[in-house]
Amino acid sequence: MVQSMQETERKYEVPSSSDTSWLPPLDRVEGVTSVVDRSLEELDAVYYDTGDLRLSGSSATLRRRTGGSDAGWHLKLPLPGDSREEVQAALADAVPDALRDLALSRTRGAELTPVVRIRSTREVRELVDAEGAVLAELSIDAVRAESLRAQGRSAAWREMEVELAEDADPALLDAVEKRLREHGIARAQSSSKLARALDEMAPVPAGECDEAADLAPGSAGEQVLAYVREQIRVLTALDPAVRRDRPDSVHRMRVACRRLRSCLRSYRSVLDREVTDAIRGDLKWLAGELGAERDQEVLMERLTRGVKALPKELVLGPVSARLQAWNVARGSETHQRSLDALGSRRYLALLDSLAALGQQPPLRAKAGKAADKVMAKAVLKEFDRLAQRMAPALDLPPGPERDVALHQARKAAKKVRYAAEAARPTLGKPAKRLGKRVKAGQKVLGDHQDSVVARGTIRDLAVVAQTTNEGGFTWGVLYGEEQAVAHTREQELLTVWERASTPKLRKRLSR
Repeated sequence: MVQSMQETERKYEVPSSSDTSWLPPLDRVEGVTSVVDRSLEELDAVYYDTGDLRLSGSSATLRRRTGGSDAGWHLKLPLPGDSREEVQAALADAVPDALRDLALSRTRGAELTPVVRIRSTREVRELVDAEGAVLAELSIDAVRAESLRAQGRSAAWREMEVELAEDADPALLDAVEKRLREHGIARAQSSSKLARALDEMAPVPAGECDEAADLAPGSAGEQVLAYVREQIRVLTALDPAVRRDRPDSVHRMRVACRRLRSCLRSYRSVLDREVTDAIRGDLKWLAGELGAERDQEVLMERLTRGVKALPKELVLGPVSARLQAWNVARGSETHQRSLDALGSRRYLALLDSLAALGQQPPLRAKAGKAADKVMAKAVLKEFDRLAQRMAPALDLPPGPERDVALHQARKAAKKVRYAAEAARPTLGKPAKRLGKRVKAGQKVLGDHQDSVVARGTIRDLAVVAQTTNEGGFTWGVLYGEEQAVAHTREQELLTVWERASTPKLRKRLSR
């Protein structure tokens, strides 16, 4: 059993003396009326990591801590800004399986072993408002770190943390920091105790380097790799959220897969396809496994919305109950499919391949060329592929053949959009404008495809309903509504496509 919480804190460098006369009176900070001293705490934590420090290299930490009010196993995962998610499990001798799984996208299955032992004597002060509510906790730690890999290596320092209480205004951290700066107290350079301990003791050399490739500033290779590495980071970071079925996590991870696949395809002149094609194949597989769960989410939202929009007199029989039963059965099955994928050997192999791609990219000659020319050519090439699919699709009469053709055009539109997205820092407004216009077309194509899928599901549900004498009237109404939506979207596409395919925009991109 694990539980998680978000912590928002800032660390500061403080004098090594145990005297705290340097600490300014914080009851003068706006909103704080008093500072309450609490008893001393003795904390003892052993930090675990892989042999090449994959966790700490991704700004995550795993520790087994005794002492204090929250003894147990703690996995800390980075969040934007000053926040981190802390996932806690009960105290045990070995790393809990649940935390091992949540760290898997970072460890890539490598063994977790003790790295550093950190003991702290903590002085705690609470910043309290006029009603007695705790706004933040200030702690001053006397830290002693000991390497568990390199005998005899140790370090000691003092530091201060200011951690925001749950639901407290984040602006309080800025107000406290302003007061501290006025008294010469600066932010700590290290993001965590472990990071500082590793930096001071250097028990083992760092095993990974995200900037391994030596690329000239402004080159196509630099730009493409920056985009690739960011998508790898996003995919890795989303893994724990998908495992815990967090809202929108499957969708975002699937999009990261698509962005990577598209980038590796569009910029084959920069990254050698003999290496990247296999990675693209695995990304396609992962996106497909995640897609079952995401498609179920989208379809359920659409059908539920459709039923609610109908006048009550047109909803005959247990339509909503039928929908819920179908979703429960399918939802559990599709989520398990996602979990099975994330627990598979193929996924671990993909993570290794992505790590190698970021560290030792298979660069081609054009990686060293100026980014503007190389990337503009790639974007326009993808746009031409989209045009070759869109124009014939729009000429087809409504029906299954046109539905398939428009779906293929939608896939091509995504490739254009992601290629333009990767090129935006170099090509600027023209790439941004093209991406925006293609996204508008992709949105229309997406709603059209969702209507196609929804009609198939509605028909299936209607067949089941009839076998139990529930009647099929409402399902027929829903089917007709989706047909009307598809027709409307097909008409909209003519206008959207005309706007996206202007020669003027192509000219600006090719300059």
